[in-house]
Amino acid sequence: MKQGYCVLETGEIYSGCWLGGENKAGEVVFNTSHSGYEEIATDPSYFSQIVVMTAPMMGNYGVDRQSWESRRLWIQGFVCLQMQTGTRDQAWLERLREFKVPVISELDTRSLVVRLRQGGTPWGALVQAESEVEAKKLAAELIQKEKQKEMDWVYLTSSKEFSKREGKNPKGPRVALLDFGCKENIIRELLQYSSEVGVFPSRTSFENIQKWNPDRVMLSNGPGDPSDVKVAVDTVQKLIGWKPLMGICMGHQILGLALGAKTYKLKFGHRGSNHPVRDEVLNKIYVTSQNHGYAVDEKTLPTHVKVTHRNLNDQTVSGFLSTEKRCLGIQYHPESHPGPHEASELFQFFMEKL
Repeated sequence: MKQGYCVLETGEIYSGCWLGGENKAGEVVFNTSHSGYEEIATDPSYFSQIVVMTAPMMGNYGVDRQSWESRRLWIQGFVCLQMQTGTRDQAWLERLREFKVPVISELDTRSLVVRLRQGGTPWGALVQAESEVEAKKLAAELIQKEKQKEMDWVYLTSSKEFSKREGKNPKGPRVALLDFGCKENIIRELLQYSSEVGVFPSRTSFENIQKWNPDRVMLSNGPGDPSDVKVAVDTVQKLIGWKPLMGICMGHQILGLALGAKTYKLKFGHRGSNHPVRDEVLNKIYVTSQNHGYAVDEKTLPTHVKVTHRNLNDQTVSGFLSTEKRCLGIQYHPESHPGPHEASELFQFFMEKL
């Protein structure tokens, strides 16, 4: 078995078994989900991130292409304690290798996650090397190169041309979806209620959306720092108050910026399918699927905006509502596949009541 290393730019190094892929760098983050490794890896929100899974066993239920959130894997690396490599099924490992994603198992994930929780999520690299000295040298070069990428990650991961999808409700509203790196399940949820969904690139102007004349506008999820996203905030400022508007994750953060609020980077983010939220729109408490590294600063929201959703782990803003401007921001994933599903009612609220 070859030796693999997870090297953090802050100097820490963790060793494990190298299971394949290419040496790559990215932000090192952890996810507390017990299942859903396919949904995680194919979610564009994980662009440029090395994902450390806290649950021990990965690949143990195989693969299913219907679970994918896009047509490719976006992660820069996959780290777990145990990977299914038996003769019965190696499908998930084979899929990671197919997309050249580096994979390390038998690594002390507990120690690594404690470091990420205490010190934040730094850049790092997964490398196959003969020694720690060689691993650190390789990692430093990869990290430096990765940091030179275009910082508007939303633009890098989202569609570049307008497209349309036929909805399942002929009498339903037409929805404009501003694509910031959209998960497929957001579109699937919208199609349940709408007659048509128009998918617009992230740098679309307000005028182009206005010409299409939708009944409602959805702002999708996506990767990176919302302050690095070009054009979108100006577009959304003009959309606010024009038609009912809902933002999910990155869309929520862009909506917050457009309303005049500020965003900030969380110490280690929220990533997993077990985050409790109090929801004052649906009037219940439930567990949610989350994946983000930034949050909206509650103190900077305008007075007509009410914080309606609260993360019960750290009390950060998980959602807000303005009845005056008919806009709703949700920091987590109400489409939430593979689960939990309690928050999916928010789509009905957006489509029928907002």
